[in-house]
Amino acid sequence: MNPILSAGLLIGVLCGIWTFVMGFTGWYKDPVMLNAFFLVIPIEIGGLIWGLRKTAALGRNYRAQILAGTMMAIVAGVIIMCSSLLFTTLVFPAYFADLEQTYRTILQQQGKSEADITAAIQANAASSTPMAQAINGFIGTLVTGIVASAVIAVFVRAKPPVTAGAQQAR
Repeated sequence: MNPILSAGLLIGVLCGIWTFVMGFTGWYKDPVMLNAFFLVIPIEIGGLIWGLRKTAALGRNYRAQILAGTMMAIVAGVIIMCSSLLFTTLVFPAYFADLEQTYRTILQQQGKSEADITAAIQANAASSTPMAQAINGFIGTLVTGIVASAVIAVFVRAKPPVTAGAQQAR
């Protein structure tokens, strides 16, 4: 299978699985464990490293590696969008109500007034829909993929061939 497609599928499926782990354990309702969701970032970076090692072996230079990583992130992002929609509409339809209650608890623990809490929750309302959440997942995956690929490609890319003149200079 094409390394770009296989890495994108791997990243998307693993991030989707992690989202469902968060759901089935109820961690998304826990103000402390809620942050465990961000494990998707190292999952994506690990998948990019794996995929970019495979594409470097095909002779891709720095610029081509960034493009390969971006394409991996796009494939992963589409899977993550679908997974997110499945998660928030069918498997956990009360997700946004649960998340709002968790957010309310966090703000109360921070000592915010009821007016401040209500204002903060209303400010989040626009992004508290299944499609908005799915699009945010895609955008986050894409941006992380581009930035991480630019860094990873510094270290993981095809090395230019050594020319005869360069060998003599040694």
